[in-house]
Amino acid sequence: MTAWYSGDAAGFLQTSAADIVGRLSSGAVGRYRINEDAQLGAWRAQIPVVRAVLGALPALGDWQVLLEFEIPRLGGRIDAVLLSPRAIFVLEFKTGAQGADPAGQAQVDSYALDLRDFHAGSRRHPIVPILVARAGAPPAMTLPLLLAGVTPVIEAGADALPGLVRALDAQMPAALPLDVAGWERAAYRPVPNVIDAACLLYGGHDVAEIAAARADAVNLTLTATRIAQILADHREAGTQAILFVTGIPGAGKTLCGLNAAFGADSGQLAASFLTGNPTLVHVLREALVRNAAATVRGRRLAAHRVEAVIQALPRFRDLYVARPEEVPPERVVVIDEAQRSWTAAHAINRTRDRPVKLERSEPAHLLDIMARHQGFAGLVCLIGTGQEIHDGEGGLAEWGRALAERPGWRVHAPPATVVAADARNRLPHLPEMVAEPALHLAVPVRSLRHDATPAWVDRVLAGDAAGARGLMEAHGPVPFRLTRDLASLRAALRALARDRHRTGLVASAGARRLRAEGLGCELPHMDADAVARWFLDSWRRDRDVRASDALELVATQFSVQGLELDQVGLCWDGDLVREGPGDGWQARSFRGTRWEVARDGDKIAWRLNGYRVLLTRARYETVIWVPRGDGEDPSRDPGVFERVAGYLLSCGVRPWVGY
Repeated sequence: MTAWYSGDAAGFLQTSAADIVGRLSSGAVGRYRINEDAQLGAWRAQIPVVRAVLGALPALGDWQVLLEFEIPRLGGRIDAVLLSPRAIFVLEFKTGAQGADPAGQAQVDSYALDLRDFHAGSRRHPIVPILVARAGAPPAMTLPLLLAGVTPVIEAGADALPGLVRALDAQMPAALPLDVAGWERAAYRPVPNVIDAACLLYGGHDVAEIAAARADAVNLTLTATRIAQILADHREAGTQAILFVTGIPGAGKTLCGLNAAFGADSGQLAASFLTGNPTLVHVLREALVRNAAATVRGRRLAAHRVEAVIQALPRFRDLYVARPEEVPPERVVVIDEAQRSWTAAHAINRTRDRPVKLERSEPAHLLDIMARHQGFAGLVCLIGTGQEIHDGEGGLAEWGRALAERPGWRVHAPPATVVAADARNRLPHLPEMVAEPALHLAVPVRSLRHDATPAWVDRVLAGDAAGARGLMEAHGPVPFRLTRDLASLRAALRALARDRHRTGLVASAGARRLRAEGLGCELPHMDADAVARWFLDSWRRDRDVRASDALELVATQFSVQGLELDQVGLCWDGDLVREGPGDGWQARSFRGTRWEVARDGDKIAWRLNGYRVLLTRARYETVIWVPRGDGEDPSRDPGVFERVAGYLLSCGVRPWVGY
């Protein structure tokens, strides 16, 4: 990120306006086509205003001035950034506007939010977006609370701006000092969502280019690099290797897997990305086809190329089980959510009446299929611990049992996989296993607002309210809000989205009584077209009521696992409730006209993991709606919902306006 003019405040005041305009004009040469007369006139009008702001300050100190500061992700430039030792002022000039200017407000707000989310020098400091839009004094207003983060947009006329900035600076808290001199050079790395990232990877970009796990984290890049190194080493040696990549929810496991499938070496290694998650297959394929169709010879060719890389795991498995002599063309397969692979008993039972019958566990079949290669073959298994959401899922233990019977495979796994407390998530000590710390992703990249989100969710679902509050107190407010009203939920999502974020409603697949609240429309997760429309189309742009941001269709954990939204509305129902004050969680299933309490340990774990998936889908914020219930309906007991809402508040969830 660069500014066309950058300098300290004292130097700015001493430099002639003509020289400043000359430097700004030089910044545009060869990079931007501008309307010269209009732009020169705008700069000549803005420079005196910025001088007046600086001249009104009691002391300039280390203040810095940056004009025409580029925001690459948004494809724009901020008119002026003023840096004080404690805050960042973002100024956008719209002095020709008459009355309120919603477009200008949205523009300066987007600039400020982009700095907070993706610019390392801005993340821990107050950012104040100001729209300089009208002549005369602004209407009477209360100055915003100046904490780390983006304040609401302030609108002020040019003549009132000096007094406004001076007043804001006077009340700035003496918080973490801002590195004024190094701010412009701080890392700026926008993190795309997984759909955009897949398109970039498919286009030949490297994971390090598109998402170094936010501006200040390197874990994702290190893991992707280590995967490539291990595969290259085994390819050269002609040996067969399996890599287990573990990580907390939202740490970028899918990105690493896509990087291995689409990366620079994939042409030589003939890699495919296999997933048993039909939603992920549908959405990624459609997104890639839409993206690629403009650059290759039509949609049909794009679809053919994409389908060769992203495949449904059951189809791949059944094809080669049915053809025991056939060797797959892929030398490397990436297995998404590998902990969900079927146990032997479940595989045999589920396929008993199918054309292709399985005789062993899914891990055993997949290992045997890839072992048909002479020489090198590689499996990259993406493991999301705590995200098993269905019966028959064997976890890491099932892979361990299959590998113990197949000693020819060289195993690479994070050290924690052999000491996990849950036996289902534990690998045995296998011969020649290599401990690989770099294969564990511990830095969250999905939650852009709070690093501690996955750990906080773990505490909440473990019933540890004190621990959840402790994380909040140590790391700041968590990005979760609570409302008791469905209309307020929709209003909250639209307000938080600020016309630039993807929103959507989610709920547990066991949330059977939400229909009484008017939410009986569930996204059919096995309908490829419906799922693709929900994630990729837009209500705001196309007025498509089938899109997620129409906030009509509700997606379950089976639809959203592996994918993400910017802002999530989580609709809580009576399938996961608090037994009583001070008690733990109770999982329930709706049968006929009443709820039945689950007693089976696996079913309880699946319900908790389902809510874990839902609570970790948001890149920015999650608004949780807990209904108030109905005293005349035993299946919607108000007391049950009050206990859930009270518990969430005790964990640090903040009430939404009008809670």
